Amino acid sequence: MRTRCPNCGTTLSLDALIAHDGAREALGIAFKMSGPLGHALVRYLGLFRPEARELTMDRVAKLLSELLPDVQAQRIERGGQVHEAPPECWLWAIEQTLTARENGRLATPLKGHGWLYQVMSQYQPGASGNALTLAPEGRNVPPQARKESQTVAAMKALEDRLRG
Repeated sequence: MRTRCPNCGTTLSLDALIAHDGAREALGIAFKMSGPLGHALVRYLGLFRPEARELTMDRVAKLLSELLPDVQAQRIERGGQVHEAPPECWLWAIEQTLTARENGRLATPLKGHGWLYQVMSQYQPGASGNALTLAPEGRNVPPQARKESQTVAAMKALEDRLRG
């Protein structure tokens, strides 16, 4: 079965993903971060892709494994201070980061998560300035109305297979 990344358009066999150590690790982490946050993180990972080549699965696994403990703990540390980071904070900060790239305020490819964490450190729950600003592809389309990508469907099928 061939899958296509919704972020970068890379096509790869699901069998190859499972056989590759880095890809298998990335898929395992991705299963732990499903839903809107998982979708946002896939878009965020695109900020790490070098212009002239694809992002390797080993790099994807490394990037996700760096984020997973903080996503699960729902807090980050930045500048020696601990900041609460519920899923809404992650979504808001990723959208702000993507918007910064679109507006030319953020140079890519990113080398680390510093920009994202700096934005997250400014998050204030319930503040009107923290309204989620969706990228153009997601505007006015409720999440449940969007068509599920083949990659997401394949990942769900794999997760069901691994559970059952």
